[in-house]
Amino acid sequence: MASGQVGTEGGVRPRRRRLDAAARRASILEAAIPVFATVGYEQTRMSDVAARIGVTEPVIFQNFGTKAELFAAALDRVSEQAAAHLTELAVKHETVDVWLRHLLDADHLDHLHTAPMFGVLFEDAHRLQFEAAVAAAFHRNTARVAEGLASILKRGQAEGAIRNDVSALSLAWLVVSLIQARQFRRRFSPESSSSLERELLDRIVDTLRRPQA
Repeated sequence: MASGQVGTEGGVRPRRRRLDAAARRASILEAAIPVFATVGYEQTRMSDVAARIGVTEPVIFQNFGTKAELFAAALDRVSEQAAAHLTELAVKHETVDVWLRHLLDADHLDHLHTAPMFGVLFEDAHRLQFEAAVAAAFHRNTARVAEGLASILKRGQAEGAIRNDVSALSLAWLVVSLIQARQFRRRFSPESSSSLERELLDRIVDTLRRPQA
């Protein structure tokens, strides 16, 4: 039996490797994100997060202070995933206007905002802005997403697919608002027709495309 191992028969058990502070925080985040994304902020219990990585609940609070601060850190992490998703999606499409149509398609947006996708955290954060840490994270990460959109739209302007009489960042914020508008319709008009969504998408893409000479 190797040194440092303790067996169940009076021998040695494997010692749990002590994580440094950064690794501990990272492990907590990795455990918290799927819980937040699946059951939402209000229903998430710190005891459930702790159980996923085999620590006690006080360890969570020692590393993040409050549930709101843990959620804010989770939002920071998933915004990286959102930016990567946007980039990967753009690479898969021949032109930026075609990418934009796919991005803003109602079914695609609904998928991104359904548990356990990262959009669930953004939706929760939008409602939780009375929590200072969450509000700051929401504003910071919405701006990050807008900047990611702007870089892709700027490429579309250079290619001639996207109108260039408006700054790419302004167009990006318009796209952010359109994403939010879809979730507003989804929440308050659950029977919104597919024909309405197609009509809206056609008009939106026409507006953002570069006018033909």
